[in-house]
Amino acid sequence: MKNWQNTLIHPSITLREALQTINDVGCQMALVVDIERHLLGTLSDGDARRALLRGLTLDDPVSEAMHRTPTVAHIHDDRETRLGLIKHQGLHQLPIVDNDDHVVGLEVVDDYLHVPVREESVVIMAGGLGSRLKELTHETPKPMLNVGSRPILETIVRSFSEQGFRQFYLAVNYKAEQIEAHFGDGSKFGIEIHYLREQKRMGTAGALSLLPTKLEHPIVVTNADLLTKADYGAMLEKHMATGADATMAVRKYEMQVPFGVIQEKNGRISNIFEKPVHQFIVSAGMYVLSPSVLKFVPHNQFFDMPSLFEVIATKGLFARCHHVDGYWLDIGQPSDFERANHDFHEVFR
Repeated sequence: MKNWQNTLIHPSITLREALQTINDVGCQMALVVDIERHLLGTLSDGDARRALLRGLTLDDPVSEAMHRTPTVAHIHDDRETRLGLIKHQGLHQLPIVDNDDHVVGLEVVDDYLHVPVREESVVIMAGGLGSRLKELTHETPKPMLNVGSRPILETIVRSFSEQGFRQFYLAVNYKAEQIEAHFGDGSKFGIEIHYLREQKRMGTAGALSLLPTKLEHPIVVTNADLLTKADYGAMLEKHMATGADATMAVRKYEMQVPFGVIQEKNGRISNIFEKPVHQFIVSAGMYVLSPSVLKFVPHNQFFDMPSLFEVIATKGLFARCHHVDGYWLDIGQPSDFERANHDFHEVFR
């Protein structure tokens, strides 16, 4: 909801004033906050009606009528998590809070029913060999392996389409004819698909040099072996709002040392850490790039995305991190493929 700030009210105002706010905003709810915007409760039409039936008057303070334990979503919850709360709890409004319970937004069910069409294009890197999956990709390119009831690449395309994206570029090479035969021009999926046909292996960024030279909007780039419930629109909006030249989606990755780690000084043991866990921030294989940085991709050559970000940093441009949470799986190994099939019906249906 764009004008959610207009729903904020103080607990000391009267029910009459609160109902006027609800009427003016038109979303059937007001958010009750303190001076620092901590969420104290919510007031809906129903809350006000029940309060009046209990004997309160329109001149009583909102604090006497508000719902003090509303369901909320966290700022880092992805779109699917928020939609799940709305569906399963029958909500029409969902306040969004940060780690300190400050209100940072309000989403309403209409935000999910009417998804605006996005102008930005999506580039999906689908030309890899998938050699780590061994015999599975001898006859079928990895993006066309079935996870659940459909190919991996179709699930990725559908996820973007459900978020309003309509313009797609698929970078293809290995057994490209299978991908093109399945997707065609995209019309059967309600989208438009163009192909970036690699004549040789071009890495995770090289195919970007095959894009049309005049792009007016940032592009979203993703690998064709990622299954995720990421909110691509949110990543795009942050990219544009911060004035970034390039955005890399990142996530936390933990690695546990399977032994006791010893600290020693002058031959003496000074400390022992039993199987410590180290945490890293790693690339999630999804990016947003402004058209201005595409000139740094060499034409028709092998070029990886980390190299592009190194060039961007060297030029003094703004490359930002966008942290993503929620479901994410890179299908690189046979065990990942098995897990994806196990997860599919629960996560993607």
